[in-house]
Amino acid sequence: MSSSAVGSAGSVVPDEFGIIHQELVGIDADLYNEDQLPTAPIARTWNWVSISALWVGMVVCIPTYLLASYLIGAGMSWDQAVMTILLANAIVLVPMVLIGHAGTKYGIPFPVLLRSSFGPAGAKLPAVARGIVACGWFGIQTWVGGSAIYVILNTLMSGAIAGDPLPILGINAGQFACFIAFWALHLYFIKNGTESIRWLETYAAPFLLAMGLALLAWAYVNAGGFGAMLSTPSQFAEGQPKEGQFWSVFWPSLTGMVGFWATLALNIPDFTRYAKSQKDQFMGQAIGLPIPMALFAFIASAVTSATVVIFGEAIWDPIVLAEKMGGTSIIIALFALIVATLTTNLAANVVAPAHGFSNLAPKSINLRTGGYITAAIGLVMFPWVLVNHIVGWLIAYSALLGPIAGIMLADYYILRKTKLNVEDLFKHNGIYSGSGGWNWAGVLALVIGILPNLPGFLAGVGLSEAASPFFAMIYTYAWFVGLFVSGVAYLILAKILNK
Repeated sequence: MSSSAVGSAGSVVPDEFGIIHQELVGIDADLYNEDQLPTAPIARTWNWVSISALWVGMVVCIPTYLLASYLIGAGMSWDQAVMTILLANAIVLVPMVLIGHAGTKYGIPFPVLLRSSFGPAGAKLPAVARGIVACGWFGIQTWVGGSAIYVILNTLMSGAIAGDPLPILGINAGQFACFIAFWALHLYFIKNGTESIRWLETYAAPFLLAMGLALLAWAYVNAGGFGAMLSTPSQFAEGQPKEGQFWSVFWPSLTGMVGFWATLALNIPDFTRYAKSQKDQFMGQAIGLPIPMALFAFIASAVTSATVVIFGEAIWDPIVLAEKMGGTSIIIALFALIVATLTTNLAANVVAPAHGFSNLAPKSINLRTGGYITAAIGLVMFPWVLVNHIVGWLIAYSALLGPIAGIMLADYYILRKTKLNVEDLFKHNGIYSGSGGWNWAGVLALVIGILPNLPGFLAGVGLSEAASPFFAMIYTYAWFVGLFVSGVAYLILAKILNK
């Protein structure tokens, strides 16, 4: 087989997991592997129920619970917290569906779509940047899942695996062992690929919804009804400690909530490429993301409010809450947490970086190997430290992901009018190759989109003194600013540089 001519028109080839992909003519062999070829029509089997189930499996997780509870802790009432999260997810649904359109229309994954706006070589930059963010989330999710296992075992064994923190790690041997055990569980699904993940999501979704409603019922009974459970007032109301400060908390919180799924808004083609139709990908996402997210936000907010009545304090960590519940309920509750964390982690934080790392060297790194790389990086990122800075982490990476989304949307809808030459996405000298494989309009627009948020980011992570009020305000809207600035910059630069 030559390095440039691959297959024949209309032929198909199975990838390492047996999924059928369309083989193309005249493409460069070092720019693809079977996992990256367009999904053949026969393999596009996901209907709207499958995609909705995928989203339910991702939405119901411990970090989502922590986000809702964080808003309660920041001073919001339950309804303010739920509305903030609902609004954020309605906002992020828009780029989610728009970018997902390309996956369904052309059957291509995220890194291949990036080649349209960044070039075959330039696409590696945003793909890896997205991948590193996912590695951080993979580590966080694995840590919280491992923590649930630790609580179960420690409770059953009457504290036998508790101990002093280990040097350097800062966690005890029991915690680290449970973290590693949960980490290893992911490797099974990485080994078996995308269809095994879909199978898990489909069967786990109704179970997770049932467990969430059961937790709500427990809180209702023990708090003495919804009146008592939802009686905690907003701290921003008149006469309350944070009177008049609502908007100063709302806007960065909204940006953070948007940032929570801004990752998936980029690589959603990795999943929508398996959708039967545009209607299926649209309905699946519209039903599966904002509605379950709002429902779970309500459950988290209501239960956190109820803990004030039941235990005399707000307990925002569901693992701590399960431990306090005691009895057999702790086993049931924490088993649900483990399943919830596994389903979210596999779909949201393995597939995207696996494709991103595979795109670095398609002939050497396939989707499975990319998944193993993701697991390894997540392991060494000290996620038990990162989880304590979750909202700051959300805002920080939204400053990076917003510009990437802006460039992709401007390219696909305004510049290309949703028309792509798929074969040329796999060619060094195709219409998307730019200069030596780099579309400098995309690369420079990415830099321009990041720059307005840079002072706020540096101050936020402690690398500089506090940003000026102007740049601090801009950083509050990091994702929105980055998306708009980079999108406009890309269209101008494309007109100038790509004549």
